[in-house]
Amino acid sequence: MEKAKISVIQLFALMFIFNLGTALIVSYGITAKKDAWLSILLGMGGGIFVFFIYYLLFRQYPNLPFTACIRKIVGKYIGWGLGLIYCSFFLYIAARNIRDFGDLLLSSTLPNTPLLAINLTLVLVICYIIHLGIEVIGRTGEVFIVILLLFGIAANFFVLVSGDIDLQQIRPFLEHGWRPVLTTTVSFTMIFPFGEMLVFTMLLPYLNRPELVKRVWVLSVISSGLVLSWTAVLNMAALGINVMERSTFPTLATIGKVNLLNFIERLDAIVVFTLLMTVFFKVSVLVYGAMIGLVDLFKLESHKPIILPIGIVVIFLSMTIASSFSEHIEEGLDIVLKYLSIPLLIILPLVLFLISMIRNILKRKAN
Repeated sequence: MEKAKISVIQLFALMFIFNLGTALIVSYGITAKKDAWLSILLGMGGGIFVFFIYYLLFRQYPNLPFTACIRKIVGKYIGWGLGLIYCSFFLYIAARNIRDFGDLLLSSTLPNTPLLAINLTLVLVICYIIHLGIEVIGRTGEVFIVILLLFGIAANFFVLVSGDIDLQQIRPFLEHGWRPVLTTTVSFTMIFPFGEMLVFTMLLPYLNRPELVKRVWVLSVISSGLVLSWTAVLNMAALGINVMERSTFPTLATIGKVNLLNFIERLDAIVVFTLLMTVFFKVSVLVYGAMIGLVDLFKLESHKPIILPIGIVVIFLSMTIASSFSEHIEEGLDIVLKYLSIPLLIILPLVLFLISMIRNILKRKAN
């Protein structure tokens, strides 16, 4: 592992930006209809529950990345295979985020630019910051969270004073009952993005004050969950449920409606720059976590020799993951969530925790 340390504030910045990710600009929780904001809040609560599973595993092995914890719990060979699956999963999620950003840029700003050129540029920059190390990633996140908050305040202000907000469009409350809200929570908002924070278990050994992990993690989940829920309310009030369901990037459509005095308009750049920052840090964390896992599994001295090969893999995946953006979204909702995210981010960590707990109980009885 890299000999480096990150501060509590840096970890919070990375977690907060990570959770916003692409959830900030897509139709997040829209299967709950007008109660998407409520589903996000419930997903935030579920994310806190899932965190405690990760946290209890971390407390037992505070100096080990998650891939090493698995081997300690289920044995060398099964644990090695599961660790490799997790590393591959982190890279796959990173590639999906790269594809999201590339498609947004193509649809809003650079329609004539090849998708490969956009993805390649972003991945090369990410490879460079990973080469500099986790401390540089942390310090950069500490700076960019301030810029992100300023962008958010400015965008919210312009939307609120634009006159496009109609709060009647988010009513009635629980129009279709609790079922779609709870279904969306369990199958979507709890997992994306809060469950994906599992990758931070690869970074926690670098924290300079590990006793504050619980406070930082919970605070980042709550703060980002509130931001995402408010964004859903704002989009719904500005666009309405019909437009929200048809829109690929509703946040982009919302801010695109702003026209103050025929002077302040075309604020799409705020959304594009916001997504650039959130995707940049989310992919950096995912790729770095995967590299730390590969270093641990293959007993490498450093992650630096594998940075370029991993970058090429991420670029390749982002280009071949789907033939179109609609297929990309459908694949994410129907395949990734059901068959990858739920087993790897919730079920398997819970099983690992139960095995570890049973083993500890048997040891106590034996002693």
